[in-house]
Amino acid sequence: MLSSPVVDASSQGWRSLWSLDPAFTFLNHGSFGACLLAVQQRQQELRRQLEAQPVRFFGRSLEPLLDESRAVLAAFVGASPADLAFVPNATTGINTVLRSLSLRPGDELLTTDHEYNASRNALDFVAQQSGARVVVAEIPFPLVSPEEVMQSVLGCVTDRTRLLLIDHVTSQTALVLPIAPLIQALANQGIDTLIDGAHAPGMIPLDLGKLGAAYYTGNCHKWLCAPKGAAFLYVREDRRDRIRPLTISHGANSPRRDRSFFHLEFDWTGTGDPTPFLCVGAAIQHLAALLPGGWADIMAQNRALALWARERLSQRLNLALPCPDEMIGSMATLPLPAGDADALYQALAEEFSIEIPIIPWRGRFNRLIRLSAQLYNTPTDYDRLADVLAPLLAQSQ
Repeated sequence: MLSSPVVDASSQGWRSLWSLDPAFTFLNHGSFGACLLAVQQRQQELRRQLEAQPVRFFGRSLEPLLDESRAVLAAFVGASPADLAFVPNATTGINTVLRSLSLRPGDELLTTDHEYNASRNALDFVAQQSGARVVVAEIPFPLVSPEEVMQSVLGCVTDRTRLLLIDHVTSQTALVLPIAPLIQALANQGIDTLIDGAHAPGMIPLDLGKLGAAYYTGNCHKWLCAPKGAAFLYVREDRRDRIRPLTISHGANSPRRDRSFFHLEFDWTGTGDPTPFLCVGAAIQHLAALLPGGWADIMAQNRALALWARERLSQRLNLALPCPDEMIGSMATLPLPAGDADALYQALAEEFSIEIPIIPWRGRFNRLIRLSAQLYNTPTDYDRLADVLAPLLAQSQ
């Protein structure tokens, strides 16, 4: 029998730090995250301040608060604050970059067949508008090594390739892709990379300055446990004058010289609720204080639990592991026997109160199950899933 990778988290009261419904076994942190109660309270206080004196808040308090939160985030992801703009979500970050590019008919935009659907739709949209062509590298799944990803992507590069859009951590298949060598290989050919890092911040260590991508966007509401509506866009300094926000507002003709044009445009795109951005720094700091080793311990513990859980389910349900351990972060996907994905999801959620995604997929596996591991999860959660899932799979075969 596998040994448990962690002490039962409930004994340390970690579940109580989130407002998750106790009636549910929640194994889907990856979809929308879950905001810490302490961070929710911080957001409520900021909203109270905003509504108490909106003019003061937007006109005099907002920029210093944005700068404070951005500084904490920049240190966490290995970037300069000058490189980062807050955006509501990674999808907005992807659209912002793609719709800022000057594309010509015949240009090729490279991606993979594991790319997140919303990002792929944005890629198709700009290609249709500009006459560019989307080229799709097919990554096998299951796969045996990251080299298969490298070969697939680099094999599709031509002299017309303008940009690679690729997930850092794939959504459906939960693979941590080898983006560092891909970025370097493409940069050697003068090709920029846009990294869809929706799942990466807080799941795997980031050093964006060292990584060297032209563009990187990541969510803060997932593994950083910040409020919904908080994400960032990183733009490398030599590409910054090319990127404009989706909403053009007052910053476009601001005469100010005390802030960068990049921040003047992105920090104010119109009146909205900025409190999710302002809570990012607090979320990072609050989580870091939970374990002695801070974020390094959190990421290591979540990964260890994810690896243990996928091995446990593999053994109990006779499922094959589809990728090596080195390609796993805090999520793991397992192919299930063929069947109705929606019906299985509904049964797990509605009959057994287990929240976990069942994902339609192509090929001989038409459905995948994707588990997440966050501090509030325990080995018992995954054993309960296996107990419930075994008879459900037997019934559907």
